[in-house]
Amino acid sequence: MAKMAASMVEHGEDAFRKLFKFYKRRNPPPDFSDVIDFSKMAKHEKVFPTELNPAAVSDAEARRAGLRPIGDWTAFGLQDYPGFIFISNPFLPGSQQHWVRQCLKTYPQKPNVCNLDMHMAPAETQDIWGKSADTLRKTGSRVREPKTLLEKLRWVTLGYHYNWDTKTYSADHYTPFPSDLHSVSCHVAAACRFPGFNAEAGILNYYRSDSSLGIHVDESELDHTRPLLSFSFGQSAVFLLGGTQREDPPTAMYMHSGDVMVMSGHSRLLYHAVPRVVPAPKGDPLHPSLEEEGLGPGSDQGLAQDHTQGEATLIQPVSEEDWAVCSRYIQTSRVNMTIRQVLGSGQAFPAMDTTDKRTDAGHTDGYHDNQDGENVGLKRRRSD
Repeated sequence: MAKMAASMVEHGEDAFRKLFKFYKRRNPPPDFSDVIDFSKMAKHEKVFPTELNPAAVSDAEARRAGLRPIGDWTAFGLQDYPGFIFISNPFLPGSQQHWVRQCLKTYPQKPNVCNLDMHMAPAETQDIWGKSADTLRKTGSRVREPKTLLEKLRWVTLGYHYNWDTKTYSADHYTPFPSDLHSVSCHVAAACRFPGFNAEAGILNYYRSDSSLGIHVDESELDHTRPLLSFSFGQSAVFLLGGTQREDPPTAMYMHSGDVMVMSGHSRLLYHAVPRVVPAPKGDPLHPSLEEEGLGPGSDQGLAQDHTQGEATLIQPVSEEDWAVCSRYIQTSRVNMTIRQVLGSGQAFPAMDTTDKRTDAGHTDGYHDNQDGENVGLKRRRSD
């Protein structure tokens, strides 16, 4: 079956779409043997080690943001994809749990915007966590129970809020960007030799076990010289990275919990997609499950050093009560944060043009793509 996947990556009108459908297929399930797993990169013809800049962030600054010293990170590049950097789980033990809790409890809070706002009254989406937590803490089967608001969450926007209708950002649709996420994003960008990166917008995607993200390009930001950062937590996913045109065949790779991808330079405007969520690997030292990591309920081992040494840290311990909800959620789900700099130095938003119909990555209320890998109702119209 691996040969079948290989035969689909030849150049042609439907090269990307065919491979997307191949990995999305449920019955019979696809062969994943051609999917690159960076956590097992003893040798692969397309993968090579990438040198980061350990002097860009001090060990103390990295630890404060829940990151290991940059010199200890494992980073890779990909042949034929200049500007693409893959970092295998640079997080300190225990700090991933902070980000899961932030994505589920803190970031969906108002004034941030989420998909539920599209068809629910503001009062109904005011406290998504509070209205879902008690149900998710229950043990046993919930097959017959309706989904909680948290389980219906598909996207949240931060900072400059992306407008899914106009496919633009604007100065008048902005809320303060989270300081902890800004800090970790700037550290990762600096380590990848992008000093001065300014995290201005975030799109959080929430994937259930049957979710996928259609074929798209992230091009709505006004400054494409700054990188796109992607952080993954929870279950794993198959990620497809293509070329500048739909006819270019994509490369398949896994994103595990804690992994970070940086798309810059030539790779900043490439087509990409997520056709499938897959179970997280077991027993992988680079990607332990969030329970194996040492932060089962009430544990906080990886964060204890910062507190005992008196250092201020952005990473806050997760309570046993909160982790019971987070743990239940991520047993079958994945959360992804993509962070962008919207404006370049000295840049300002142009006057709004009501005739502008540019499209971009996105999930309006129709978050899920269709069987062909297209985002529902969205097609990229920029001429290639």
